[in-house]
Amino acid sequence: MKRKISLFTLLFLSIDIISKLIIDNFFNLNETKVIINNFFSLTKVYNTGASWNILADHRFVLIIITLIILVLLFLYQNKFKENKRNILAFSLLYGGIIGNLLDRLIYGYVIDFLDFNIFGYDYPVFNIADICIVFGIILLVIAILKKEDENGTSSKK
Repeated sequence: MKRKISLFTLLFLSIDIISKLIIDNFFNLNETKVIINNFFSLTKVYNTGASWNILADHRFVLIIITLIILVLLFLYQNKFKENKRNILAFSLLYGGIIGNLLDRLIYGYVIDFLDFNIFGYDYPVFNIADICIVFGIILLVIAILKKEDENGTSSKK
């Protein structure tokens, strides 16, 4: 399971890094290009915080929290049944978390660019890493609800 997770993590991490490099090289800071009017735009922003700019300008704290989460995830993954969904869940989580961590380590901020306006709400700008993290969490919650962790009846083989 670890090898498969490593390979998929590299895939998701690569997609995140490449997308951020493209945006960073072809957009000016705060520049917006409308893709679908009143719904979706690409907007280059630098986020010094976490989701919804929580802990803005607390780079060191965010890095420490991220490293702790990575260690806990790594220890926790072995408690799960080996199946495609769980491999995907951990790969998405690692790819997304490492992608944003690298931004914080290299730049001091995270490059965000996906900008949605949904039913009049201008949702905070985010990136591919954030999508990976959200879907990874959803898949992990499903696995826990299906009792595929060590506390469940169908724990790892």
